[in-house]
Amino acid sequence: MAQNHARNYNCKDEELPVICRFAAFSLKRDIADFTAFSPKFTAAYAAGFESKIAAVSEVVEPKSETLELKTITGRLYGTLDGLIDPINRLSGYIALAKKNLTISSADFGITQLRKGINTRDAEGALKSLHTVNANIAKFNDILSAQGLTEGLSNAFVAASASIAADKQMQYEIVSNRKTIVQNNIALFNTLFDQLSEICTVGKVLYKTTNALKLQEYTFNELKKRVRRTMTPDGENPEGVNGGGTPA
Repeated sequence: MAQNHARNYNCKDEELPVICRFAAFSLKRDIADFTAFSPKFTAAYAAGFESKIAAVSEVVEPKSETLELKTITGRLYGTLDGLIDPINRLSGYIALAKKNLTISSADFGITQLRKGINTRDAEGALKSLHTVNANIAKFNDILSAQGLTEGLSNAFVAASASIAADKQMQYEIVSNRKTIVQNNIALFNTLFDQLSEICTVGKVLYKTTNALKLQEYTFNELKKRVRRTMTPDGENPEGVNGGGTPA
């Protein structure tokens, strides 16, 4: 069966259910006003909206995948932190061998590697590790004479392999999630359509009577609120913007 891949909403996929949760809270609080305006706005209507939010949330951020991503991220950070002592030791050997080396500690890749660890930039750390490992191999005889061991050298090689494997796992999970989301856009659009309906009536009810509530039923204001409260952790998949905005 052909899938509807066109997004009706102008926000990231992962933002939509969060925006809708804000709207659901306002709707339940103001349900008496909505019901007085139209009998279609019942407790069952609000419950149905919340059910759609839950379904979309599970598609965009499945609990099992979220847990797996957190586990991978924790392992990545552990690998990065585990490099601190090896880096200090390698820096010591470089300092001892400075008269025989034709390369500085910064050019060796250590400075950037430290930066990657401190900023939790696994991609940057991996790139720096490639440089460090290449230079360890290049200057192995000189550094070994100062005390560099095979075990210490292997620690950098193992860290590079571990980070690369974890980054690949992250990529595969996020890529798979994007595919699942894309195959369920009709569900997202249905949720957005109900959100649009709620926002439209909310504006009718509060445009001239309650400026604060009017903001709570304005899509762009809700989107700004979500973007102020959502903190990036590298675990959410990158959303894709669509086109529609509630009136």
